Amino acid sequence: MANGIYGIGLSGLAAAQAGLLTASHNISNANTPGYSRQVVVLGTNIPQFTGGGFIGTGVDVTTVRRAYDDFLGAQATRAQSGASQLDSYSAELSKLDNLFGDPTTGLSPALGDFFSAVNAVTQHPADIASRQSMLSAAQGLVARFGQQNDQLNELRTTDNGEITSAVSTINGYAAQIAELNRKIADASGGGAQPPNDLLDQRDQLVTELNKEVGATTVVQSDGSYNVFLSNGQGLVVGQTAGTLVARPNPDDPQNLEVGLKTGASVLRFTSQTLSGGSLGGLLAFRDGPLAQAQQALGRIAVALGTSFNDQHRLGLDLTGSFGGDFFTVPAPAVTPATTNTGNATLTASIGSAAALVASDYRLSYDGTTYTVTRLSDGNVQTSAAPPPTIDGIAISLSGSMAAGDHFLIQPVRYAAGGLKVAITDPARIAAAGPVVTGVGAANVGSATIGAASIDGTYPGSPLTVPVTLGFGGGSLTGFPSSAPVTVTVGSASTVYPAGSPVPYTPGATISFGGISFAIAGTPASGDTFTVGPNIAGSGDNRNAQLLAGIADRNIIGNATTTFAGAYGQLVAAVGDQTKQAQIENTAQAALLDQTQQAQQAVSGVNLDEEAANLQRYQQAYQAAGKALAVAGTLFDAILNIVN
Repeated sequence: MANGIYGIGLSGLAAAQAGLLTASHNISNANTPGYSRQVVVLGTNIPQFTGGGFIGTGVDVTTVRRAYDDFLGAQATRAQSGASQLDSYSAELSKLDNLFGDPTTGLSPALGDFFSAVNAVTQHPADIASRQSMLSAAQGLVARFGQQNDQLNELRTTDNGEITSAVSTINGYAAQIAELNRKIADASGGGAQPPNDLLDQRDQLVTELNKEVGATTVVQSDGSYNVFLSNGQGLVVGQTAGTLVARPNPDDPQNLEVGLKTGASVLRFTSQTLSGGSLGGLLAFRDGPLAQAQQALGRIAVALGTSFNDQHRLGLDLTGSFGGDFFTVPAPAVTPATTNTGNATLTASIGSAAALVASDYRLSYDGTTYTVTRLSDGNVQTSAAPPPTIDGIAISLSGSMAAGDHFLIQPVRYAAGGLKVAITDPARIAAAGPVVTGVGAANVGSATIGAASIDGTYPGSPLTVPVTLGFGGGSLTGFPSSAPVTVTVGSASTVYPAGSPVPYTPGATISFGGISFAIAGTPASGDTFTVGPNIAGSGDNRNAQLLAGIADRNIIGNATTTFAGAYGQLVAAVGDQTKQAQIENTAQAALLDQTQQAQQAVSGVNLDEEAANLQRYQQAYQAAGKALAVAGTLFDAILNIVN
């Protein structure tokens, strides 16, 4: 009996000691990140059968388990991944919003100053000081475009650096998880007790990994974790860790792409498939709002430069020459994929500024069909031959594309940084109109002739001598024999052969040789009208007026908005995206806090509870010690009887 009491007392002493050790361990790790409260699980020993029934043989420490809920743990991990992505995404958007949201350093003041200077030239077209002010304002506008583009490029460079850092951190976590998988598998082999502290360390690493990138885990039979990225690719499989790489995108070297090394090759990921964590936020920002903003700014620069150049070329400068390009507008960037095997060369130019879309494009060939993908919205066009135009971009392909070849076309991405002022001499500003009109001095009728306008074909074959039109018999005569005449009334146009009489319609627009004008009123027989070259146009401001009017013309977005309107849309879009991201970030942070609290309610250490456990196990230890003392006394009594 003494031996039975002794054994029972020893088991109680061991159980109480295990409880004391576990409670002390919990208290010591109350502030350890990722630590889960541990609980001693006790069970009765196998009882001993006697004739009078079963007699208990004490207590057994079955195991020490973690107070851990797999569902709450997975929920907290997912919430952490989403919160980290939104936190990173929102922070980057705030930088972009600060760039465009400042009314004093934005593009709008520079646009206003430039067109104000153009208006000053309309008032004093021959004044060199006004012309110089216009050139200076143009330089200021170009500099503002360049500054904003440089800041956008700096954001891109910073993001690429942070992507590289995130990839390095992810690889470190993956290697540590794989090593812990090995240790846990070794410690758990043969039905041994679970290594709780190692499990906690691994779960904490998974949480830290989800701060960098979205990842999920699948438990294997040996207790190992297989870790999968948001796109389904395995990052850790058992005791083997994969390696992510950040390298220049073969299609767009300005951007880093993330991929998974698979032997000698790299499995490429996209920002659409790799989500979660700060890495997901960086990729989503760089390939989303940042790219959209830079393209929108570049579209404004290209549309401004192209439309201003088109009108400037139709005017005369102070030397009497037609104007050249006022701005230097960069051509679309075309980048062949580094994996191309064909000998094709692709070039692109701006065909229509109004049709431009703020987007990049990819032209690919599968051996039979050419496919153009507008990357901003995924719109796809297919054809048996390369399309000659894409949203106002004229393309030309020479050589042959091989199956699998593709080109990246960036018509506006970096245009804001490439826009320059093409002239330095203020006398070269083409403020004058090249064609003048007049009525004969001997006219007796009430008819008047309006100012002439020209189109882009006129500078190729301008008038060298005036054309005199005469009225008689209800028709106008004297038109050049070199070009037909078009008469437009409302939306209806009638074409008359070159040199033939043209019936007179009051107020109709008359066009020939790239010149358009209107004659209104009632002419008398014998009245004449002249249309001729502007020989002495130093005081002429007609082309300057047209240049100034470009500010109020709907040119961008298929002639739906002005330059200022397009910039306002850009600023508003960035502001809306930033506000929405902040709202989502706040909501996700609240969700993360709730899930962490729910998890801590199960796994967290309550110091008051552990202090009570210490007292409880201390009393149990003392009671078990008393049982041992009783057993010793009884054993001594037996020895005394024998003696």
